[in-house]
Formats: sequence, structure tokens, C-alpha cells
Amino acid sequence: MTILLLGYGKMGKTIEQIALDRNHTIVGRIDVSNRADMDRLTDDAVDVVIEFSSPEAVVDNLRYCIGRGWAVVCGTTGWLSQRAEIEAAVRERGSAFFYASNYSIGVNLFFRLNKTLAKFMHNYPSYHVSMTEIHHTEKKDAPSGTAITLAEGLLNNLPHKHRWAVSEEGKPAAGNTDDAIVIDSVREGTVPGTHIVRFESDVDRIEISHVAHNRQGFAIGAVIAAEWLASRQGVFGMDDLLGE
Repeated sequence: MTILLLGYGKMGKTIEQIALDRNHTIVGRIDVSNRADMDRLTDDAVDVVIEFSSPEAVVDNLRYCIGRGWAVVCGTTGWLSQRAEIEAAVRERGSAFFYASNYSIGVNLFFRLNKTLAKFMHNYPSYHVSMTEIHHTEKKDAPSGTAITLAEGLLNNLPHKHRWAVSEEGKPAAGNTDDAIVIDSVREGTVPGTHIVRFESDVDRIEISHVAHNRQGFAIGAVIAAEWLASRQGVFGMDDLLGE
């Protein structure tokens, strides 16, 4: 399979090594310094694009790739207000798009555990739900896409909560948060990603967490998603992949 890497930071380099180990070919490594190099690739030169760039660049990148008819696996977060537009363009073009806020198999199992716990807790409003996500200082968006996915899983199962709100670096979330799930976003060191969901009452606390030790889990999942997507058309996510 031929892969175009869009975004060639630490994650892009990790994905590259795993793809090469799995006998795939990298036909391009694109970042802000050489974006014009994509124009030199023919439409049939690329089987799948793996896009891990930045919130500022991702939408333009996706529009470009969809216009070329390339299948895209996207792991960039911080752009989902325009997701409906991108998915409509994919369907109109007849191409393929795979998005996940997190490609780690362990995290996606954690998503399911989170929903199950919320279903257990929805009859016990005396427990206050909150979240903490911790990432390296180079991560640009807050809260993380993974944290938002976790919050959405909680909101779908906790009728007394209607939104999420973010606090950053110890600052309280703005406004009245009685109906909100507060996400504390922390940026420190080189942390690959830690997510904690807690339900706390006056007498005890229930807590689940996922701690990533490195980027390997995210990168392996992205390459597996690319392999899965290469022969398909449509809009997909990790539930589609894990369902098989």
C-alpha cells in the first residue's frame, strides 16, 4: 500500500516507521515547509493519506485530499465544527474518510468502558462527574479530542448533564457548571496522554483512567485503519473497524 503522510512531526515519524515495518511504501512526507510537493503526485500514486497535522491546517488538507479522490485517515483534533462539511464532501466525491479522536485500541476500549460506567451511574446524581486530561506541552488544542469523545459518551448516558466545560491549568471553568461535565486540561512535560474519569460523592469516589506510555499505540491503530480503509468508500470511525 502507498501512503502519503500529511504532518511529519513526532507522530508522523512514528507512523512512518510502523508503516515501513508492515511493508508499506511512503510516497510523501508533507509538513508546512513542503506542502506544494503534493501537487507533484498523481492521483493514482496514493492509496491512503494519513493526516496528523495541526488544527490550523487540517481542514484545508482534508479538502485538498478529498478533491484528489484520496482516501484519508485523520487523527488531527480541534476542527470538528467543520466535520459535517468534510463528510458531505467525501460522500459527494465518492471517496473514503476515517476519523478518530484516538487510534489506540486501548483507548477505544476505554471509550466503551466509560459509556458502561455512565449507564450504571445515571440513577445516582449524588455522584459528581468530572474529568482530567494530561498531555505534553506541544499539544495545541484543549481539551483533547479524546476527552471530548469521553465527555460525549457521558452526556449520552447522564440525563442531568447537558454539556462539557473546560478548565485549564487549574483555572475554574467559566460560568455555572451544575449541568456541565468539567474537563481539567493539563499540559506538562512529554506526557503522551492520560485521561481520568471520576464520579465522586461525599463518601467515596469511583475512578477509571487510561495512561498511554508512548505514541506506539496511536500510530499502530492509524496504520491498521489505513489498511482497512484502502478498499472502501464512505465515512468511517473506530467503531466500524473494531466491529469487524
